Amino acid sequence: MSSPSPSSLSSLPLSPASSLTRGTVSPRPASFMAGRSVRLALCLAPLLLAGGWAMANRPAVYEGVSRLVAADPWWLLAGGGFTCLNWVAASCVRQGALPDRVPPGLLLASQFAAGAANHTLPAGFGAHAVTVRFLRARGVPLDRATASIGLYSLAKSSAKTVVLVVLLATSPAWRRLGELVPDGRLLVPLAAIVGGALAVAGVLLTVVRPLRRPVTGLLRSALADAREVHTRPARVAALWGGAVAMPLLQGTTLACIGAALGLELPWAHVVLAYLAAGTAVGAVPAPGGLAVDAALVWTLVTFGSPLAVATATVIGYRVLTDWVPLLPGTLMLSALIRAKVL
Repeated sequence: MSSPSPSSLSSLPLSPASSLTRGTVSPRPASFMAGRSVRLALCLAPLLLAGGWAMANRPAVYEGVSRLVAADPWWLLAGGGFTCLNWVAASCVRQGALPDRVPPGLLLASQFAAGAANHTLPAGFGAHAVTVRFLRARGVPLDRATASIGLYSLAKSSAKTVVLVVLLATSPAWRRLGELVPDGRLLVPLAAIVGGALAVAGVLLTVVRPLRRPVTGLLRSALADAREVHTRPARVAALWGGAVAMPLLQGTTLACIGAALGLELPWAHVVLAYLAAGTAVGAVPAPGGLAVDAALVWTLVTFGSPLAVATATVIGYRVLTDWVPLLPGTLMLSALIRAKVL
């Protein structure tokens, strides 16, 4: 048998290995480029949402900023300090609701970024989504991360109710809140809506077996984590201490803004007005707390504040606690997404 000639060998097609030896580079897979495009879109989306929100609220932003420029800067600085402490308290509650230990610095950064996410989703869903993504990236299973959100929300609402009850029992200003209580004609349909929602949820959990199984598993995980958390004194102190501190810090921030703008109301009245307004309409799913702001203005007026001063105080509070941290919060959110922390 004759061997092939060199000319016939040169006419054969090159193998992939020989093409690599000649210096040709294979193209990157399409999935890699698609992944980069998705990460870039996620990084730019918070900035675009923040810019669109600011453009849609130009009059309110201008009014709040113009009044804050003429306010007492020292009281504004104090309010900014209490706002920063509120993020620390929120981080303590997040850690206290979870048996697993997470890096405190990254947890604080995620809570700062979560504030920006709350402007895109109502009822705190934005902050919860950011927290779940952060915990999942730290290796926490999905059921435990979701259970920690439930325990966080329960501790936060329970502590806020306790603080409100204590202030109502110790402050004579509670008598003025009677004007804010809705009449029976409004309470009846509200109770019917709540009862109907609970009934529908109960029927769905009873009839739909694919839905019942994950819900029962989530509840079982939540109860197990709650029992484990409450066997650790450090977790109990972080969970309930931070939950009690959060409404007091938020109300104190509002009181500092009011003092900067000439709101002549005692600290206890301002904090009570903040808690009462938040409790009355806090469940309304409005992004950015718009329903709470309207109720808060009316509550401050009920306590004796002029309407213009009360409106300026609430606008100033929203500017300092939400609008000023919005840009750095979105930048932090984008940085955390780009660093794959979220």
